[in-house]
Amino acid sequence: MIAKTVEQAPQQQASQLGRVQMPDLSVDLAPGAKRELLLRNPVMTASGTSSNGLEFARLFDINRLGGVLSKGVTLKPRRGNPTPRIVETPAGMLNSIGFQNVGVRRLLSDVATVWETWDVPVVVNMLGDTVDEFARLAEVLDGAPGVAGLEVNISCPNLDVGGVAFGRDPVAAARVVEAVVSSTTLPVIAKLTPDVTDIGVVARSCEDAGADALCVANSFVGMSIDVNTRRPRTNRPVAGLTGPAIKPLALRLVWETAQAVDIPVIGCGGIVDGRDAVEFLLAGASAIQVGTASFRDPFTAIRVLEELIQYCRANGVTDISELIGAVQVD
Repeated sequence: MIAKTVEQAPQQQASQLGRVQMPDLSVDLAPGAKRELLLRNPVMTASGTSSNGLEFARLFDINRLGGVLSKGVTLKPRRGNPTPRIVETPAGMLNSIGFQNVGVRRLLSDVATVWETWDVPVVVNMLGDTVDEFARLAEVLDGAPGVAGLEVNISCPNLDVGGVAFGRDPVAAARVVEAVVSSTTLPVIAKLTPDVTDIGVVARSCEDAGADALCVANSFVGMSIDVNTRRPRTNRPVAGLTGPAIKPLALRLVWETAQAVDIPVIGCGGIVDGRDAVEFLLAGASAIQVGTASFRDPFTAIRVLEELIQYCRANGVTDISELIGAVQVD
């Protein structure tokens, strides 16, 4: 347990930990790709939970993170779904934002110019209503200063078209990924939906279509009802469930995906501390994304990183690769 290791260690042990060599936390998320996507450590933000990273950069050194994910972007600006669109739930939250964003042109002119000054790689989460829109977005973002990679969102549950409709079908998912890969030189990450019978099938189809890595997973479809009004608490009947409540489910999906493909997997879902991060790495993730926990504490990603380092030092881990996929299931 990370908490016990840190809190209960005597002063002498803490001093010894401080002298232990810094473990190698670097991760290559796109081995063999046209362009590299190297992270100094496996801790990333999750799309939609830190805006575009600019606010976090005012609170801490954003360059300490392994990577930053942008808020999801589309070709043209979107107003998103009407309110109410966020509801607290036990150990999590439901959201139905609906991809509100300023559009790719404003993103590049107003935000990417700031990203260009950072050392941390920024991956743009992108969504289209059609395969052609995904391809056009990839073309616009290709070579843009400050953009290090693309996360292809084929899993958003809060839309009438696109999003999860692509991610549920391995053939449709592959068509989107193939179109994006052929339209860019940037590393391509496919963000998968948990709302499938066998995530391994979709994962393999995305890998075969040229994805450099996979993010597992997007939010689970959930619902909350006001018993007084007898109406859903969100503007749409169902919304995306995130937070600690989904962690065991996301962890299982990461493990299944890692068994099915030979490309890096990024774990996402309910991570709140270093122990959670280690679990995802052991399950087969090469990197992790911190999302909903940042709404409660914007320093969560930094704390996860610090606790991950403490775990490695306390357990003699000198290279993060020693943890990836090291779970013993026999």
